[in-house]
Amino acid sequence: MLSDLIRAWHDFYVLVGTASATLVGLMFVTATIGSQVFTDRNRAGMRAFLSPTVVHFSAVLFICILAAIPSHSWRTLAALLAASGLAGIAYSARVWVQLFVKRRFDVDVIDRVFYALFPVLGYLLILVCVFLLFKESAAGLDLLAAALITLLLAGIRNAWDMTIWIVIRTPVVEDGRRRTEEG
Repeated sequence: MLSDLIRAWHDFYVLVGTASATLVGLMFVTATIGSQVFTDRNRAGMRAFLSPTVVHFSAVLFICILAAIPSHSWRTLAALLAASGLAGIAYSARVWVQLFVKRRFDVDVIDRVFYALFPVLGYLLILVCVFLLFKESAAGLDLLAAALITLLLAGIRNAWDMTIWIVIRTPVVEDGRRRTEEG
C-alpha cells in the first residue's frame, strides 16, 4: 500500500524539505546582502542565476510536502508530481534559452551544466518517477528521492557560486573610495 511506503520515506521528505526551505531563506539573505551589486549592468545575469536557484529549492520543498501526504493514491501522487515535473521542465527550458540561445552574458561551461542541465535531469527523473508510480511501483519513490537530491545538490552548488560572485563584486571601501575587487 502506498501510504505504508510514504510513511517509510517520511523522515527523508522532512529532512530534504527542511533543507530546501532553509536554503530558500538563505537565498533571500544573500540577495539582500548583495543588493548593492544588483545594478542594471548585471540585472540579466542575476535573473538568470538567482531566480532559478530559488525556484529549484522551492520545487524541492513543494514536492517534499506533496510526497509526505499519507492519503495519496498512486494516481493522485503521480498526477501531482507530473504537474510539478512539467512545470520544472518548462521553467528550466526558459533558463536554457537564456544561457544557451540568447547569451546576453558570458557563462562558463560548468555554470551552464549546473544551472541548465542538472535541473533538467532532476525534473526528467521526476517524470520517470511518475511513470513508475502510475505502474504502482515502489521504485518510483526511490527515483523521486534521486530527483530531489539532484535538484538540491544543483541548487547548493549554484547558491555557492552565486554567493562567491556577489562577494567578488561587492564594493570595498578603501581610503574613503568605493571600488569592486574587479577594478
